Amino acid sequence: MTLQIISDKKIDFQKAVDHFKEELATIRSGRAHPAILDKVMIESYGAMTPLKGVASINVPDAKTLAIEPWDAGLVKEIEKALIAADLGMQPTVQGKLIRLTMPPMSDERRKQLVKVLKEKAEAARVAVRAVREKVRDHVIKLEKEKQLGEDERFRAQDDLDKITKQFTEEVDKLAADKEKEIMTV
Repeated sequence: MTLQIISDKKIDFQKAVDHFKEELATIRSGRAHPAILDKVMIESYGAMTPLKGVASINVPDAKTLAIEPWDAGLVKEIEKALIAADLGMQPTVQGKLIRLTMPPMSDERRKQLVKVLKEKAEAARVAVRAVREKVRDHVIKLEKEKQLGEDERFRAQDDLDKITKQFTEEVDKLAADKEKEIMTV
């Protein structure tokens, strides 16, 4: 029964790690990556729409993003949204194509990004521990209701600690890989 409770909650642990992966994708590392534009919203046809919902985004080389709207009438709106997003890049419009060229990052900017990365990694570790505490409280509640014995509770807590450690190590590895990517010139 305790293994069932823990395996049901593995999804919540994975959600915390997946959210961290999404956060990592939005941190610029000096290489062009379409995920940098995930939070850019465009006003199109009276509604706010994600950029990737109105245009194709390509990476022609390591330092350039090419954005091609499906409707040529949205070029000006996309340009305005990219400027407003304050990505540290100026859009260049060439007909229907919009290019974003990644400027080289300074050492100071790299250190700032590593600091942001570490804050996001700590938030992910806190989320993993929050799931652990929720499961631990549930197991203790079951023991008080006499649905679990003391030995089962201890076994469940040991299993829970192992799973928590596994997901925390995954967050740490992802953070270390991203830090290495950011600091690579």
